[in-house]
Amino acid sequence: MHARTGTRRASGRSQCIKAAVAASVAAVICAVAAADAQAVDYPTKPVRIIVPYGPGGVGDLTMRLLADRLSKELKQQFVIENRPGAGGIAAMTEALHAPADGYTLGEMGNGQAISVSLFNHLPYDVLKDFTQISVAASFEMLLAVPDKSPYKTVQDVVGAARKSPGKLNLGAINPGSTQNLSAHLFQQATGANYTIVPYRTTPDLITALLRGDVDVGFDFYAALKPVISPGKMRIIATAGETRDPLLPNVPTVTESGSPGYIVTSWNGVGARAGTPSDIVNRLSAAIGRALATPEIQDKSRALGIEARGSTPEQMHERTAQDIAKWRDVIDRARIAKE
Repeated sequence: MHARTGTRRASGRSQCIKAAVAASVAAVICAVAAADAQAVDYPTKPVRIIVPYGPGGVGDLTMRLLADRLSKELKQQFVIENRPGAGGIAAMTEALHAPADGYTLGEMGNGQAISVSLFNHLPYDVLKDFTQISVAASFEMLLAVPDKSPYKTVQDVVGAARKSPGKLNLGAINPGSTQNLSAHLFQQATGANYTIVPYRTTPDLITALLRGDVDVGFDFYAALKPVISPGKMRIIATAGETRDPLLPNVPTVTESGSPGYIVTSWNGVGARAGTPSDIVNRLSAAIGRALATPEIQDKSRALGIEARGSTPEQMHERTAQDIAKWRDVIDRARIAKE
């Protein structure tokens, strides 16, 4: 009698355990299905892209091209919101305070990597507080001289600087910008002394170059394109790993005798950390498809921009590498932190 009762109790417990396991499995299946449904349904409303620059610049233009194409790819509107100023902190903070649901994205890139070493107290950690989604565009630095300049090559510039230390002026915008730090890196890479002159805007720099106030200017193709012509300005070198397709006859700085001088600015898309991985992956794939379209490729090439997506992991690694690279330049140049 007792044996049969025990058997019945054991059987009952077994059935309860099986029921509990079945319920747990069902819950997991439901959760996965819900997540899948979220990924499939995303986006179901407009998506904001917070841009840390004003309208019209390279960073703004690349995001606008991408936003327009993503709207077609994902059947929802992607809206650009410009939040310039404070070294990109305002835009990044806006993205940080948004829900981690993929509906507020932020433009990120080497500018944010530089900020890590320019500011004493950032209100976020670029690598920990944000999820990197995809690189969007890369654009290399150009070294420009007035058309009447006696300097035809990088070797000419370096040789003149070594003969007369501090006499040659290198011009670039905004202390702490990629352009400005490129000039500091050029000084470090060539081992010669120059006077680095900061300008508030690219038009100010171009005016100074055309007047002959600056011996070498550092900026991107899109900014210098209107004045690259006989009688105005010449490009003596580009700072990419290989020659620029738009300037095939212009050597790189590395070819010109300064190995390791590579300056490629870039931007991409990120979101607040904690954004569901399925949304991140869906966005990354859509960005890759959008950037590969002939429309974006043609428009980007005309601006001297290489439009190409990446995985989230590749963008994270690139950010980490740039943080280390520009920290070293800033420390060696003894640029004061804000």
